This record gives sequence, C-alpha cells and structure tokens, in this order.
Amino acid sequence: MSSPAIATVIKMMESLSEDIQERVAEHLREYLEDLQDEFKWNKSLNKTQQQLIASAQSAKIEIAEGLAKPMNYENL
Repeated sequence: MSSPAIATVIKMMESLSEDIQERVAEHLREYLEDLQDEFKWNKSLNKTQQQLIASAQSAKIEIAEGLAKPMNYENL
C-alpha cells in the first residue's frame, strides 16, 4: 500500500522520458541511502550521547585540576 505522496511521485515520473526516469531514480536511490546513513548515525549517537557527555565532563575536570597532558598525535 503506497501513500498519496508516493502515488504523486509515480505519476510525475511516468510523465518523464525513460532516460530522465532513470536519472531521477538514481538520485532518489542516493538520497534514500543518505537518509538511511543519517538515521543510523543519529541512532548511534543517541546510544552513546551520555557516555560522550560523561567523557567531556571528566576531561574538563582533569584540565581544571591540571591533570591533563597534551596529546601526542604521533602515538595514536
């Protein structure tokens, strides 16, 4: 069962030539993949957000207490 929005898009695409339909379909595929990636990223971020906040707060305390050391990027 498709929504009215999908039915509208299908009707619009049917009025286009086949090569233009292919181009539009490819753009839609890429757009949908980007949306899925963004959804996965947001879901992952939401799962770890409290941990990130706790780490940032811990780092601020270490800096304030003079316990933090400059990061040596060569040792990463």
